[in-house]
Amino acid sequence: MTQIYTESQFRPVPQPAFIGPTEAAPESYLLRERAIPCLRLLWERRRFLSRAGLFGLLLGTLASFLLPNRFESRTRLMPPENRSSAMAMAALTAKTGSWAGVAGDALGLKSSGPLFIGILTSATLEDRMVERFGLQKIYRARLAEDANRRLEENTSISEDRKSGIMTINVADRDPKRDDAMAQACVEELDRLVAELSTSAAHRERVFLEERLQSVKVELDQAARNLSQFESTNDAIDIKEQGKSLVDAGALLMGQLIAAESELKGLEQIYTQQNVRVQSVQARIAELRRQLENMRGGNTKNKEKEGKDNKGENSLYPSIRQLPLLGVTYSDLYRRAKIKEAVYETLTQEYEMARVEEAKETPSVKVLDRARVPQRESFPPRLQIVSLCTSLSLLGAVLVTLGGARWKQIDPSNPGKIFAREMLTGVNAHMPWTPPLNGSRMHGMTHWIWLQMDRRRSSSPDS
Repeated sequence: MTQIYTESQFRPVPQPAFIGPTEAAPESYLLRERAIPCLRLLWERRRFLSRAGLFGLLLGTLASFLLPNRFESRTRLMPPENRSSAMAMAALTAKTGSWAGVAGDALGLKSSGPLFIGILTSATLEDRMVERFGLQKIYRARLAEDANRRLEENTSISEDRKSGIMTINVADRDPKRDDAMAQACVEELDRLVAELSTSAAHRERVFLEERLQSVKVELDQAARNLSQFESTNDAIDIKEQGKSLVDAGALLMGQLIAAESELKGLEQIYTQQNVRVQSVQARIAELRRQLENMRGGNTKNKEKEGKDNKGENSLYPSIRQLPLLGVTYSDLYRRAKIKEAVYETLTQEYEMARVEEAKETPSVKVLDRARVPQRESFPPRLQIVSLCTSLSLLGAVLVTLGGARWKQIDPSNPGKIFAREMLTGVNAHMPWTPPLNGSRMHGMTHWIWLQMDRRRSSSPDS
């Protein structure tokens, strides 16, 4: 059974005298008169205080070693300024000195730091990190939003306003995973900045890229139409073909005149049945036929000849067809050349826009790369042990002084009477008190308390 001690069984301890302030006694004297009895009381209860401090020390040590270790990896970044903003800020610095930052904010010349912080705290980057490292399973989160919230709690981002250097701290239980997550934050940041760039050069590059694709389709169609026209009408180059046809026609005409002159000379000597006369006549007929084919012949005769005779024409169009083909050929050729010139111009502008976009897009420059942490950042064991010990000592001091003050209060004080009644009511429902109102729950807890007290009393150590 539990042994109950009375106040008369305790060793008498001198109680501090709480003296009220009077006009005759100075304040320093009153403080000294109050402090000395309290210090004497604490000295008399030094064993109790030392046990309380030892208990707090043990409790703090146990708690500090039971808490899970957490490591922290740090990465420092130097976000670059835009070129125009950097030049303006340099001019402001030269003119205003230390007021350059304030003037830059007033004029809207901000750095890329807030942009990077916004991207690092975005749900898009958090989703990628959770999916990349499987944090939903590691954090034992039922929903992806819970894993994002845990990741946000374990990640801290800060920016030095003067230097613009950003610091990313990532905490995790595994030091290797912590280092990998800190590096992955920088990689995902760089990737998202490139994907979500909204600069003027980026918009220009996107527009030129779309326009270049459409012009490429139009250029291919124009070149296809021109090639089909050339293949159908044997029109490779109308200007060159016309010049070559005129030169060939002049040559054939000269040969025909020479052959006719030769025939007239032979007819004066020989008859029509002569072999030489017939040979020259045949050559003249062939030259005339070639000239007729070159000129294009008569349209009425062409309609009567039909499709079979069309295949017997020469490899090039006739001189009569050249003016008709030239108009269509020139139109198709002009369209193809215009599309080609537009495509070349857009290609040059597109390459220039890509270079300008690369200049204006803020790139992530790492000042200090993340390293595998060798020392845990949590829990702070020394602080926990010191805090628990201090709180235990403070609690013991308050209990000691409060008990002494409680004994000095008159038993007939209404406050003390009410406090005793309240403690009596609370004590009546405690497990070590027998049930008086017949409560089953109270009876069960009292029975369990009796069983534990019996085992403790029957143990050899007791």
